[in-house]
Amino acid sequence: MQTAKRLEDIGEYYFSQKLREIDELNKQGKNIINLGIGSPDLPPHPDVIKVLQEESAKPNVHAYQSYKGSPVLRNAIKDWYKKWYNVTLNADTEILPLIGSKEGIMHICMTYFEEGVGVLVPNPGYPTYSSAIKLSGATPVYYNLKEENNYEPDFNELEKLIIESHQSIKGLFVNYPQMPTGQTASDLLFEKIVAFGRKHNILIIHDNPYSFILNNHPKSLLNIHGAKEVVLELNSLSKSSNMAGWRVGMLCGAKERIDEILKFKSNMDSGMFLPVQLAAAKALSLNKDWYDSVNKIYNERRTKVFELLNLLNCEYSQQQVGMFVWAKISSKYKSGYELSDEVLYNANVFITPGGIFGTEGNNYIRVSLCGSIERFEEAIKRIRN
Repeated sequence: MQTAKRLEDIGEYYFSQKLREIDELNKQGKNIINLGIGSPDLPPHPDVIKVLQEESAKPNVHAYQSYKGSPVLRNAIKDWYKKWYNVTLNADTEILPLIGSKEGIMHICMTYFEEGVGVLVPNPGYPTYSSAIKLSGATPVYYNLKEENNYEPDFNELEKLIIESHQSIKGLFVNYPQMPTGQTASDLLFEKIVAFGRKHNILIIHDNPYSFILNNHPKSLLNIHGAKEVVLELNSLSKSSNMAGWRVGMLCGAKERIDEILKFKSNMDSGMFLPVQLAAAKALSLNKDWYDSVNKIYNERRTKVFELLNLLNCEYSQQQVGMFVWAKISSKYKSGYELSDEVLYNANVFITPGGIFGTEGNNYIRVSLCGSIERFEEAIKRIRN
């Protein structure tokens, strides 16, 4: 059988391939410490698990659910956005629960992008943006995020890309706190992004799953005046509530956009298991103590990661936020790939090379904070030896 042309330019996801290699090394007895993937190892709040258990035991919760999600979950999302982001949303028309925000990236691309369309994508940035754009038939058009510019878009470059592109530019992906660099956004930057979208009638897709991790000031792009005219925001409980495997995300924006995307989404799934939705609503109701407790653990781990990076003679900002630490490699190495492989094969520790996020990441590495203190200490010991 021959695969469809849409897959010709789509490579296997880097981590899928690398995890197979790590599995083979483990079979050889290497016992690799994986510091590459941002999969939270901490559990959700006990009350969230309790709701899932209790609701799952009821006999009337196992049917198909609404494509738009439970009103309980949508209202919880509405209250969460108001409390933490000071954004007012209509629970009935401006919120669409998702089976993970990664699903939402694909839904947006399939709804709005097609052959002949270009979409601006950050370099470095989350590889799924490019893959989803290509699968839709559109073309990723990369804009560079540089350390000397605080990993903010150069709007002169964006203007130039629009003028010189062979495609009609219809979208712009942004992601703050930025992954993989951990850079936060100022209100001024958000205002510039919204103004750019309105000026060029471009759909702004803001991917916002890291806003609570090691960050005391969660922000939403929808908080900016006039944002709903051009912005769709993706969010997730994967990181903020330690619910990555539960696959609960959300898409927020103007009613017209939600209705348009629902045309595609309603043909792709049949709703989310109701007890999961009700447990997610409980997670969204947790107070500041929950986020503080999670961040206390991540802060302790980040201190250990700094120690590990010092051993590797890397440079990094201590002000970055999110679930990873982004670091510049020493001139000893040609690229982050070279350093990553050296650490993997000589110390049995896996660290993500920054180049998988784009060419601007070639001289960087990224270390995940998802692991116990003991795990980081063992990794430090191995690297030191």
